[in-house]
Amino acid sequence: MEGAARDAQSRARQGLLDFPALLTLAGSLEQAGQAALAAQLYTTWLGNNPPDLAYVGYFNLGSLLATQGDLTAAQSAYLEAIRLLPGFVQPRLNLAEVLERMGRIEEAMEQWRWVCAAVSPDSVANRPLLCMALNQMGRVLERQQRASEALQCLRQSLLLEPAQPLVLQHWIALRQQLCLWPVYEPFGQISIADMERATSAMSMLALTDDPQAQQQAAQRFVTTTLGQQAAVAPWRSTYGHARLRVAYCSSDFCQHPVAMLCAELLELHDRQRFEVFAYCWSPEDGSALRQRVLQAVDHVVRIDQFSDVQAAQRMRADEIDIVVDLQGQTAGARPQLLAMRPAPVQISFLGFPGTSAIPGVDYLLADPFVLPEGQTAFFAERPIYMPKVFQVSDCKRQAGSALVRSDVGLPAHAFVFACFNRPDKFTPEVFAAWMRILQRVPQAVLWLLCDSAAGRENLRARAIGMHIQVERLLFISRLTHEKYLAHIPMADVFLDTFPFNGGASTNDVLWMGVPVLTLCGLSFAARMAASLLRAADLDACITYTLKDYEDQAVHLAMRPERLGAVRESLRHVRKEAALFDTPQWVRDWEFHLQIVA
Repeated sequence: MEGAARDAQSRARQGLLDFPALLTLAGSLEQAGQAALAAQLYTTWLGNNPPDLAYVGYFNLGSLLATQGDLTAAQSAYLEAIRLLPGFVQPRLNLAEVLERMGRIEEAMEQWRWVCAAVSPDSVANRPLLCMALNQMGRVLERQQRASEALQCLRQSLLLEPAQPLVLQHWIALRQQLCLWPVYEPFGQISIADMERATSAMSMLALTDDPQAQQQAAQRFVTTTLGQQAAVAPWRSTYGHARLRVAYCSSDFCQHPVAMLCAELLELHDRQRFEVFAYCWSPEDGSALRQRVLQAVDHVVRIDQFSDVQAAQRMRADEIDIVVDLQGQTAGARPQLLAMRPAPVQISFLGFPGTSAIPGVDYLLADPFVLPEGQTAFFAERPIYMPKVFQVSDCKRQAGSALVRSDVGLPAHAFVFACFNRPDKFTPEVFAAWMRILQRVPQAVLWLLCDSAAGRENLRARAIGMHIQVERLLFISRLTHEKYLAHIPMADVFLDTFPFNGGASTNDVLWMGVPVLTLCGLSFAARMAASLLRAADLDACITYTLKDYEDQAVHLAMRPERLGAVRESLRHVRKEAALFDTPQWVRDWEFHLQIVA
């Protein structure tokens, strides 16, 4: 191959290599893993041949250079292709990708905007390029917390090409984030049935309490992602180590609820019996929490630059006995890695409150309440039942400086209902119940977590539609965990969401001594908060119908003695309840790890 490359270089310098031959030879070099030689061949040809097709040559050169990571040179090549043929769309898209990789986001956006302005949607040949630009803009805008603009980009793309299930999936998730109800709203050629088929497993948790519908959404994702690929069968039981090697795998070992919950678990593992690994593809956010998690394990292995095959090979080389997947079907999940079965035993835990349906995941951590035996048919994994509660707690978390209501803009004498669950968990049915509660408790306000200005306006409009003054809806944006914890005691009662309950948020609220009122349903996600309340000996805060949920909220607000009794019981929860007995929880967990190994 190198001899052929030298011969091609010589012919290119002499102007004797025609363009089709250049494409063939450069393609062969690239396929042979000689991308650098292919780039050299293009460079030589471009310097010694007529410019007629040079714009294509520079485009191909840019692609090769970008693949090699030479982003500055790739940018120059794409700009030259555009200079030679200003209407050439493809290098604009590739240039935008390079600029984004370089961290020059606004310049990348300018290229995508150019494509959107210059490419006619009537051009069938160029329509996929227009959709690509719109989708990329939507992705970046969503990451920049500009959800309304992102939604419009994705809608425009779907109007051009309805058969984009992943784009439709994001469109649905954005409507949930913005509290645009109903979430399913047909448009163009897209029906409600199309939307149901495109809904992610995570989005489905907030749309229905039907465990079968949630299982089907998870299975669709697996089928789309893995096809018919099945997990490799276990090749052995365990490796026979004196200490079991347990690997926790996550992209959330950073300022994230998963890390917040499991930090103390990692610290408390019995190092006489367990060797603890963290396989990490998390952002380096510089947080104290990330440092705490990394210091709590024996080995940290970054696999963000590893392919799934390479990561699986590394786990096998490290002779991991048990993989604990903290992702499920959340953002950052690596289902292909789990399907390769890098460890003899694989367990889903904490990250996703439902079945992941990923081949190769053997077990799911649960408790008998959150996953009753009658519901296990809707899970691909076998349950590992913890005796008290499925969720682990961090009893070392610290709140920021104490606050008073005037510090956070709350009325001093109002009764404050609050919900700090994510807005994508809000539903029109539960929000309507909240408004009815406010109608029945005239002195009450509702304090909600919502970062998006558009989301806040949508919620205010809903409130007005139910004759609630917008002044009674108050909002908080995301804060550091310490500040967030300090805000919680300013509320009187937290109102949980349904059918996707609060998990880490419920744990935090109870830790800070504030009652949580939940509505318990059928699915794992709809029983999480009730499981935590049972482990905190607060069964009185669990309801099973929407009417009872409303009535209980009103009674707590209108009967101070009843609320006082609940708060009094909460004073003992930290020291006496199973929910916050983390050392015992870890001992129970380790017992099960040894059993399944």
